[in-house]
Amino acid sequence: MKGIRARLTANFMIVIIITVTILEVLLIYTVRQNYYGSLEGSLTNQIKISADLYAKYFSDTSLQENVLYNVDAFWNQSNAEVEIVDKDGSIVMDSLGEIPPGNVAINDIKDALNGETGKWIGRLNGQKVMAVAYPLKANNEIVGAIRFITSLSAVDKDIQDTAYIFVSIGLAVVFIAGLISVFLANTIIVPLQEVTEAAQEMAAGNFQARSKKTHEDEIGKLSDTLNYMADEIVKKEQLKNDFISSVSHELRTPLTSIMGWAITLQNEQFQQKEMLEDGLGIIAKESERLTLMVEELLDFSKFVSGRVNLQKAEINLASLMEHIQKQLTPRAVREKINFTVQYPEDSPNFFTDANRLKQLFINILDNAFNFTAAGGRVSFNVEMQNEKLLFTILDTGCGIANDELPMIKDKFYKGKSSRSKNGIGLSICEEIVNLMGGKLEIASELNQGTKVLVTLPIRESFYA
Repeated sequence: MKGIRARLTANFMIVIIITVTILEVLLIYTVRQNYYGSLEGSLTNQIKISADLYAKYFSDTSLQENVLYNVDAFWNQSNAEVEIVDKDGSIVMDSLGEIPPGNVAINDIKDALNGETGKWIGRLNGQKVMAVAYPLKANNEIVGAIRFITSLSAVDKDIQDTAYIFVSIGLAVVFIAGLISVFLANTIIVPLQEVTEAAQEMAAGNFQARSKKTHEDEIGKLSDTLNYMADEIVKKEQLKNDFISSVSHELRTPLTSIMGWAITLQNEQFQQKEMLEDGLGIIAKESERLTLMVEELLDFSKFVSGRVNLQKAEINLASLMEHIQKQLTPRAVREKINFTVQYPEDSPNFFTDANRLKQLFINILDNAFNFTAAGGRVSFNVEMQNEKLLFTILDTGCGIANDELPMIKDKFYKGKSSRSKNGIGLSICEEIVNLMGGKLEIASELNQGTKVLVTLPIRESFYA
């Protein structure tokens, strides 16, 4: 969890630092633009006043004469350095007294001589300055340009101080956000630790342990899933124990009978012919019953481990139904149950595993006979629906309780009825149907009977 906490905190901090950095850069840039814009606006207003003053009161004499006699009128308007340039681009006056020879090829002066307000930021005499140039007009003709130059040192110092304040605030925000990030990471890590501890207890075999759900989020869903898994494991463990107990009891019954008769027949006084025939008949019958139970268990093991493959061959549906009818009719007569089988006359041939299909239906029909009393009815019908075969097995037996119905196909589940067997018959049926790409559905009402629907595809799985 330390790794997750560190990663979450680091991710939060990365997002926060990037966000704060972007905001700092934007804020400092905005402050710089505002400072520079304010200074530029102030210089522009001052230079326009000087240019208007020249146009109104000094335009009747030449620029050079005004520079000689009226120069104070220009630099008294501002604290900035003042330069006056003639229309050829040569500086004719500088308030600092520094007049370089030749034309001044600076963009702001060029813009002013073209009738526009020129602006320029750069380095002059070793320091960073801002210059604004504006045209001087006489009788609406440009006779030169006036230029105000001011140092940016003080402005940059103010911007720098402001930037330090913003950076300090940003660092404080990052620190506070870091603490909050640790707290937020813990809101995720602590529930995960609780879920992990519960999972570790379950892994150690304590399936009574439960994960406490704190929030309706993904971790809460994980907690619910873990608790559900534990409930299912407990339930399956109980079913397995019941199954083992049931199978042990069912195996013990024929073994007890076989052992009892074997001991009896060893005694010479019980070795009369009639007694021998009865005893050997019971031993043979119980041995066959035991063999069938063991085969069913082996089948169940194969299906659970996925080691069963269908041995497909072409069979006729009508022949299959007739075979099942002939096999079970004697039992129906013996138990006084009305047994009917119906199938379409034009039943198709198809490819499937005939033995597994017989096993499926005989198992279901065996259940139907077991739970149907004398005088009852069991029907076995098949019909074609689109590209599927729908097999219906209906009985008028004791039915299944609503609370048992969802579980009767579960592995190891043995019904509450005394007639219920070892709890793997319907599980095998479900596995066979799934292997054939079909669907097994069971509907029942207590004391009304049970209806089993087996739907098998024709084309996709085994159509000939």
